[in-house]
Formats: sequence, structure tokens, C-alpha cells
Amino acid sequence: MSPHRILLLSGSTRAGSTNTALLRAAVQVAGPGVTCRLWTDLTALPHFDPDDDVDPPPPAVAAMRAAIADADAVLVCTPEYAGALPGSFKNLLDWTVGGTETSGKPFAWANASGRPGGAAGAHEELRVVLSYTGATVVDAACRAIPVGRADIVDGVVVDEGARAALADALQALADAAS
Repeated sequence: MSPHRILLLSGSTRAGSTNTALLRAAVQVAGPGVTCRLWTDLTALPHFDPDDDVDPPPPAVAAMRAAIADADAVLVCTPEYAGALPGSFKNLLDWTVGGTETSGKPFAWANASGRPGGAAGAHEELRVVLSYTGATVVDAACRAIPVGRADIVDGVVVDEGARAALADALQALADAAS
């Protein structure tokens, strides 16, 4: 049996993002039967314009859609800005509304915020947008995994508790993709 492929999407464009650091750790802690790929081209996507959502779509959009289509499941880790998804990540999601690559696809999120209830608005908005695309939110795989700056070395979360929680989330997502 081939391993479950989980696509990792960061909603942050910051070079030193705790969200991206957590996803880099996911690549390292994925258990047997799970492979993770971090997609890092968020800033390459053009602003969503329905007039440009044609076949073929812009190259960066085609690449993003292909990455989602090739995955068995998707794990999102995004910050919250002003109580909602960051605009650049919402833009990514807007590009998926007209396609079918998320339809029936298991999605989950990891919350790297260190404050209680952090990113709740972003996750609520993510759930709403994913419902429009036909994705399936796997609540059993969604995790709050607080990450502090001291937990990151060379751009990767090294805290063992965070890494264990992340491995558990990945396994739950892989199980949902089975």
C-alpha cells in the first residue's frame, strides 16, 4: 500500500512564521505510511479574478490546484489577522472554489497560536470556505499546538510535545483519508 500523501499549507507569508515552522516539523514527524509535502508558493498566486479562472488557469494556480489534487488530505496552519483568515490565504482558497480538487478531500488545521482561542476566527472562516468547496473537515485531526519562538530552531519546531501532537494530528488525518 502506498503512503498517504498529506499536503501542508501555511497561511503565513512571513519568513520566520511559527505556522510554517510547525509544518516543517510535520515533514519530519510523519509516521509510517504518511508522507508530507509543504507547499510554499502562496505569494506566487495572482489575486483572484473570476475572469482569469479559465482553462487553463494561470500557471501558479494550476500548480497549486495540482498539489491539492495529488494529495490524499490537507493540513492547514494559518495565523489569524483581524479575526479572520489572512488575505493571501483566503486568496488561495478563492482559487479553489471553481475547481473540484478539494471536493471530498479531508482537511484539518493545526493552530500554532500561543494565546487561548488564538486563530479561532480564522478556523471558523476556513470551515465556512471549505464547505463551499466540498472539502471535509476532519475535526478529530484539528489540533491546538501552541508554538513559541523558543520552540523553533533553524525554522523548525523542535519542542517534543508539539511534535508529538503534530504526529498525532497527521495520523488522524491519514486515517480519515483511508
